[in-house]
Amino acid sequence: MREIEKNLDGTDLRVGVVLSRFNSDIGDGLLSACTAELLKLGVASEAITIATVPGALETPLILQHMAMSDQYDALIALGAIIRGETYHFEVVANESARGISEVQFNAGIPVANAVLTTEDDDQAIARMHVKGAEAAQVAVEMANLIRAL
Repeated sequence: MREIEKNLDGTDLRVGVVLSRFNSDIGDGLLSACTAELLKLGVASEAITIATVPGALETPLILQHMAMSDQYDALIALGAIIRGETYHFEVVANESARGISEVQFNAGIPVANAVLTTEDDDQAIARMHVKGAEAAQVAVEMANLIRAL
C-alpha cells in the first residue's frame, strides 16, 4: 500500500497569488500572513507572483490566466467579502467561490481559496492572519501532492 505523506516543503515551487483590493485592510493582512508563511515553507520570494484585482468577482479571471500560463505550481485567492445591507453579498460570495473552484478543476492546478466571507469587519480581522497562512500551507501541500501523484 502506498500512502503519500503531507509535504509542506515549498522549495522549488512557483506560487501565484491574486489579491482583491476591495476591503483592502483585510486583504493586506491576508497577504502579509500568506507571503510570510510561503517564505517560511521555503518558497523563494522570486517564485511568488502577486497580482491585484478590484474585487472578488475579478479574481477567477486572473487565476485562470495564471493557471493557463503553466508558470505556477499552485495559486492562492485572497480577499474579503463582508456582508452589507443588500443581496449583493450572496451574489459576490457565491460567484467568486464558484469561479475559483472552476479554475482549479478546469486547469488541474490547486487553488487555495482564502477569500473570506464574513458578517462584519471584526470577523474578517479575527480570521485574516490565520486564513492567509492556511492558504499558503494548502497551496504548498496540494502542489506537492499533485507532484507525488
